[in-house]
Amino acid sequence: MSKIHATAIVDPKAELDSSVEVGPYSVIGPNVRIGSGTVVGPHVVIEGHTTIGSDNKFFQFSSIGAAPQDKKWSGEATRLSIGDRNTIREFCTFNTGTVQDKGVTTLGNDNWISAYVHLAHDCQVGSNTIFSNNAQLAGHVEIGDWVIMSGFANVHQFCKIGAHAFVGMSTSLTQDVPPFVLLNGNPAQAHGVNIEGLKRRGFTREQINGIRTAYKLIYRSGLTLEEAKAALLAEEAASPAEVAEHIRSMREFLGVASRGIVR
Repeated sequence: MSKIHATAIVDPKAELDSSVEVGPYSVIGPNVRIGSGTVVGPHVVIEGHTTIGSDNKFFQFSSIGAAPQDKKWSGEATRLSIGDRNTIREFCTFNTGTVQDKGVTTLGNDNWISAYVHLAHDCQVGSNTIFSNNAQLAGHVEIGDWVIMSGFANVHQFCKIGAHAFVGMSTSLTQDVPPFVLLNGNPAQAHGVNIEGLKRRGFTREQINGIRTAYKLIYRSGLTLEEAKAALLAEEAASPAEVAEHIRSMREFLGVASRGIVR
């Protein structure tokens, strides 16, 4: 039997695993599904067509699965999907998607989401990310695995941030960020490779050196974007497999960047 506090309101149509805990004064809507081991703290509202995996922890006063803050939304049954083992701290707001995009907002696994973070409609957030307090995503943003968003960083709608990037505090981001890049400022500027983060995640010296070479081809060589893609392809072909895969991810990102890359 779920551990539901007497003051919580859980719609009878909601599907909660028997191990789910729901704290005082929380509200769970009819189209919500919550997996095993998840703990919903006090004063949390979870609504909309929201699916939540296992072993998540929601702290007090968060709003999860509310309607998108988009004037085009007309009541369509769009969704929010949250994976496993995420920590969601106080006063977070995660909205469902819109039919104008994928129709779903997603958060992967093992993410640490600090207080006052906003995930707008249709955002796609990967796994193992860290969002510090007040990091904010506008609609349709894509965030790769292992990205770190520092406090008060803001991302414009439709931007993409590649895996292992580091976004500095109070950064205002209006363009796409290739994988592994460290950036900061308002407007945002690239300041090299997120070397410390890569070391902590077990990247070898050879892999990091290959990523740095790719970064220099994009940012320090004076090449156009198309020329940089060709140079990256040549570097990839000449590199060992464990290095080439990371150069490839940077090259392929340039092919899907739609707002231009941060300079």
